[in-house]
Amino acid sequence: MPERKRHFWRWLLLLVLLAALSWCVWVYHQIVQVAQEDQAQPSDAIAVFGAAEYGGRPSPVLHARLDKAVALYRRQIAPVIVTLGGGTEKDSGRTEGGVGRDYLLAQGVPYEQIIPETRSIDTEQQVEVLAEMARTQNWQHVVVVSDGSHLFRIRELCRQAGLNVWTSPRSVYGRISPWDYRMRIVHEIVSYTAVRLHIPASFVHRWWIGAEDL
Repeated sequence: MPERKRHFWRWLLLLVLLAALSWCVWVYHQIVQVAQEDQAQPSDAIAVFGAAEYGGRPSPVLHARLDKAVALYRRQIAPVIVTLGGGTEKDSGRTEGGVGRDYLLAQGVPYEQIIPETRSIDTEQQVEVLAEMARTQNWQHVVVVSDGSHLFRIRELCRQAGLNVWTSPRSVYGRISPWDYRMRIVHEIVSYTAVRLHIPASFVHRWWIGAEDL
C-alpha cells in the first residue's frame, strides 16, 4: 500500500475515534445532568419503569423506584401510578408491573389509582405502551420514575413518541460501587447510541449481562 494511502487511513481512523469519543462524552454529560435533576411537578400520571422482581417481590432497584412513586403520589403530584414491565421466561408468570401494583397496594395506594402494564420487555416497549396510554387517557404530562442514569434515555424516547414527561430519579439505597456506577453509565451510553442508530434494544441486551435490572 502506498505511503500516502496509509496516512489517509490512519487520519480517517483517528477522526472516527475522536468523533466517537466526543459523542460518548456528550452523552455522558447529558446522562449525569438529567440524573441530578428532580423535575417532578403536578401531572396527569406517575410512571414507574420496570426492573427485576424475585419470586413476586421487587428487587432493591424496583423497590426504590416504587417507593419514589409512592412519595410523589402522597405529595399529590399525580392521581394515578402506572407500573410498567412484563415478565421473562424465568419468573413463572410473574411480571414487574404486577409486582409493582401489589407493592403499591401494600403501601396504601388505592387499587383504582394503579394501572399495571404487564407485557413490555424493555425500556423501548415501556415507552411505546406509556405513550399509547397517554393518548388514550388524554394525559398531557407524565412524571417518569427510574434510576437517575436511566432517565436521559427514557426522556429522549418519550420525546420521540410525542410524550411530554418530567423526570424524577429514585433514591439510592445503600452504596453503589464505582464499578457498578461506571457499568450503568456505559450501558446507557451504548443503549442510547443504539437508539440513535436504530439498532434494536434486544441486540444490546443479548450481550449485556444484567441489563434487565436497568
